[in-house]
Formats: sequence, structure tokens, C-alpha cells
Amino acid sequence: MKNRLSPFFIVSYLVLSAVGIFTSLYIQNMTDYHRLGTAMLAITAVSFVIMTIEVFRFSFNRLKYVARMSKDISATQRETLYNFPAPAFIIDENRIIVWINSRFDKEVFKEKDAFGVCLDELMDINYNKLFTKKGTMVTYKGKYYRALAVESETNNTGLTLVYFKNETDLVNLDYEHKQSRPSVMIISVDDYEDLLENARESEKAHVLVEIEKLVENFIDGTTGVTKKISNNKFFIVLEERHLSKIIEDRFSILEMARKIIIGERQTVTLSIGVGHGAKTLRESEIFARQALDMCLGRGGDQAAVKTKNGFEFFGGVSKGVEKRTKVKARIIASAIKESVKQSEMVFVMGHRLADLDSVGSAIGVCSLMRQTGKKSFVVVEPEENLSGVLIDHVNKNENDTFFIPPELAVSMKTENSTLIIVDTHNPEILDSVELYKMFDKVIVIDHHRKMVKHIDNSIIFYHEPYASSASEMVTELAQYFGDDIKFSPSIAECLLAGIMLDTKNFVMRTGVRTFEAAAYLRKAGADTINVKSMFSTSYDLYKRKTDLVTNAVMYKGCAITVTDNQDSDTIRIAAPQAADELLYINGVKASFVVYKDADKTSISARSIGSMNVQVVMESLGGGGNQTSAGVQMETGLEDATQRLKGAIDKYSHEQR
Repeated sequence: MKNRLSPFFIVSYLVLSAVGIFTSLYIQNMTDYHRLGTAMLAITAVSFVIMTIEVFRFSFNRLKYVARMSKDISATQRETLYNFPAPAFIIDENRIIVWINSRFDKEVFKEKDAFGVCLDELMDINYNKLFTKKGTMVTYKGKYYRALAVESETNNTGLTLVYFKNETDLVNLDYEHKQSRPSVMIISVDDYEDLLENARESEKAHVLVEIEKLVENFIDGTTGVTKKISNNKFFIVLEERHLSKIIEDRFSILEMARKIIIGERQTVTLSIGVGHGAKTLRESEIFARQALDMCLGRGGDQAAVKTKNGFEFFGGVSKGVEKRTKVKARIIASAIKESVKQSEMVFVMGHRLADLDSVGSAIGVCSLMRQTGKKSFVVVEPEENLSGVLIDHVNKNENDTFFIPPELAVSMKTENSTLIIVDTHNPEILDSVELYKMFDKVIVIDHHRKMVKHIDNSIIFYHEPYASSASEMVTELAQYFGDDIKFSPSIAECLLAGIMLDTKNFVMRTGVRTFEAAAYLRKAGADTINVKSMFSTSYDLYKRKTDLVTNAVMYKGCAITVTDNQDSDTIRIAAPQAADELLYINGVKASFVVYKDADKTSISARSIGSMNVQVVMESLGGGGNQTSAGVQMETGLEDATQRLKGAIDKYSHEQR
């Protein structure tokens, strides 16, 4: 049944009636049309009477309809429902309200009579959920009701009883409970000891005061509490209502910390770990410590929020600060020697499509193991790698066999063997995931910023994100393996090649310790001419690289080039080289080469440091470090390119 006559219909009806009457009178007064006017006046009068009767009849039918529906409700039922302790009403199959009780009239719909009103016009309600056990939540006039329905199963009346449970207090209590949930935040000053090592006492005191004021101002205006647990670490407990705003503000304290200057050039950076959404305060603290550890493993100057679903990162725009002390390298070297002492065999493996740093560092570790009396091999795919020139160089200059394929390593593995992984800590991109899963004793040596998907069952996890390369880390370890340990010239050249590759010939991510490692290798007999020859390319490869550079287009300060070249062996080498070349163009802060690699699409990303390409690649499922990263995607070139642009847009927006 229709709810009511349309106002438009009523107004039109009155206007047309008035116009008809006046027109008829006018025509009747004209001598020539007297009869016509009389006829029109009669017709208009009859029409007016008929329409008026219809209007009253409609109103009468409406009242009669509601009355008829009410008869279907017995007197006992009406009495019971009318005094029902919760707001209730009855609707027909067209959702028209045909009956209400006193509570509904007084507590919910106070403005006017609800009889004959369509439920959809009254409030926004999910009709389908009305008949479920939990019903549906309805918001009306600032209050929250849970609406439930009971459909009539007798007389085929099509009537439905709907009643409300006022849950406003419960909803407000639940909201307050969620907003007052405490979370733990731990703030750590990056490389605190090295930062203040050469500072004067007055400068140290000033910096400490500035940091304390920064943290105090950061939580000022909140209900949080803070405790300084050491000179470089603060423990904070915050309510959800304030933490959510801090996360929404993307931890502005990170940027404010960089304004604190020490000496002439050094700035203060912070690492922040947050445990969010934990069941207990203890669990939140565990989450916060894990998040802080992840921040430090990614180079610091960022915040990580740890929940049950994983990590979310903020910041990370600064380069990792190089540590001056080599104490950790000495401790790790001693731990590795002790760990492999009882091993029968040691296998060394890098990442899939191994480059010069992966294979070079693996060769260095293999040489160290052999000099300590352990049988050791480098596991690498003989065809699927980017280091053929390095492998040929070792095979030509070393008498012993260094390289074995993963299939052979699987068959050679004994119960008392150790696996050392270099240049990656992501188990998904290892040269042989099958071989990795066979080992209980795993050692990791890597310099890439820590990823969420990291190897978590290692007995030694030597991770230094500030280091230029895994080859640099292995070179430092060698200096603490004993006075009788010495690399042969060809092995030293492999390590130097790895360093030169990741530093772009000592330009990117190069610190004092990088040059010290290079000097040690030069002293061991590494010939720089031989190393330089390893980077020589063929004419076809050089031409392919040039084409990639030529076809690049600019997008928000980034150079992007896309190719559908099907020569996987060539493009795998040309793509990263082209990405490096694009950085020499003015105005390019990052470069991306999108190319097909077998049945997947790969992206090689490079930057000069002003843009963190690791963050961009991580959003697409990849990783790397701040200046060099990549990803493999199971999608086409066009889709991968669009997703890349979306990731760049997101990064640019977040860095504003």
C-alpha cells in the first residue's frame, strides 16, 4: 500500500481545478461561447467532486488498512506488546508501520505519529540483517539500537515485529575501552655513543637536554607516561586515542629530531618501536621491542608499528650511520669459528640470480672456512646467475673446486653440516630454498635493510645495514679469524669486485671502513685492473643498456623505462646497469627499469639517496636497501608500471 498522496499531486489537483473553473466562467460570459462555457463549467465541477471523493476515499482506505492490520493482532498480544519493556513496532510486507508500542512512541519516534510511515523513510536500517540472531545496529537521533525482527508464521498476514534494544551505553563503553587501551612505545637515539664520541661536555649536555625536551613535548597534551631508562632510550605508555593521532601524523618527532645538530654536520636521528593492538601490556612491550629491532636493522631514523598482522614503517629517509668500532666484527668472527668447529662440512649460499657481491662474499667465506680446515663449497646455480665472469676468474686462478650446483649440495649435505647465507636474509629468494630448509644450523651475513620476511632460525645473524656490501663485511671478519688467515689474490679480487659493484665504484654507500676493507684486499694482492676488467661488457649489452636509458620517461622526479625484451640473460645485466646510468641525469632522484624476466615482471630500482627505493619496492612486495632495490611481480608490464607509479605516488605523499 502506498504510504500517502504525493504533495505534488494535491497541489496540481487544486491548481488545475481552480484554472478550470475560472476558464469556464470566462468562456460562459462570452456571447459566442456561452453554451461551451456552461458545458466546461459543468464538466469541471463534476471532475472536482469526483477527485475530492477519491482523496477522502484514499484517506479512509488508509485508515481502514491500518485498522484491518491491527485486527490481526489479538487484544492480548496488543496489550502485551504495548507495554513491552523495549521499543517495538509492526510492519507489513511493504515495510509500512501499522502498529507501535508506547516505548517506541516515547523513546524513539517522538516527533509525530509513526502509523503509516515507511520504515525506510524513518531510518537507515539493514533489512536483511534484521532476521539474523544478532540483528543489526541502528543509529537514530544520536543513540544506538540493536534491531531484531520476528516474522509472523500464522494467518499469512505478512506482518513482522521489530523491537529495539538500546545499546547506547554499551557502545559508548566499548568505544571508551578501545580508546583507553594502552600501548608501549620505545624511543632510541641512533648510534648514541658514536654520535657524542667527539663532542665536548657542554655539547653533550645540550644534546641530552634537547632530546629529553623533544620527547616530553612529543607526549605533552596526552595522557601518556614516559620513563627514561638510559641516556639513549625512552619507555612510553600511551592510550589508543593519542597513539592513533601520532600514527596518523606519521611520527613527526622523527623530523623534529633531525633539527638537533651536533657539531657542524651531525644530526640526531631516532628509532621508534610501537606495540599496537596487543592483548596485554606485556605483549605490547614485546611487540615494541621487536619493532625497534626491526627499525635498527633497517638503518634507523624511522618508526615501526608492530601488530599481530605484521609491521608498518614510517620515515627511513636518512642513510644508515656508519659505526666506527669493529668490536662487533671481532665478536661475530669468534662466534662463527666456534660455531663451525664441530661441523663436517660448510655450504655457503647467496640469493637467486647471484651478482658479484653475492658470489664474491660467498667465495670469501668459503676461503675462510677452508683455511680453518673445514670442507666448504659455494652453492650457486651455474646458469642462472649474473656472475659468470667472477666464477670463471676463480676457476682459472684457483686449483680447488669452489662451486657446486644446489642439486649436488642437497645430496652432499650431512647431518653435521652448517649453512652460511650471504648478501640476503630473505628465505624466499635464496638460490635453493630446498637446501636452506634442510639445515638446523644457519648463519646469516647481510647488509640489506631488514625485511619483515627475514630468516628467523639462524644461530648467528650478522646484520649491518650501514655496510656497503656483504663483501665488505666478510673482509672485516677475515681480519679477526687469525694471523695466519690470508686471501689469495684472486679471492681478494672477487671481494673487491663485490664492494665496487654495490658502491658504484666507491661512490654510493661508501664509508671509512669501506676504504679500509679495500685497502686490506689491495694489500692481499688484489689487482684493480683485473677487477675493472670484470665489469667489461659486450657491444650488444652496452647497446641494450643505452636503449634503456634513451627510452626512459620522467615521472615525479623519477626516470622510468619499460622494455619487453625477451633476452633474459641480457636484460638481467642491462637493467640494473641502465638504472645506475639514469642517476647521472640532472633532476633524476631515482630510476626504475621494468622488464620481463621469464614469466614474471622485474623492476630494478636505484637512487642517489634522496629517495628510499627500498620503501617503494617493499610496497610492491620486494626489498633491498635505500639506494638499490628490486622486485619480481607475477603480472604484465603495463600493470607493473601502473602499480610502480602508484607506489611512487604513495611514497611522495607520505614524505610531504
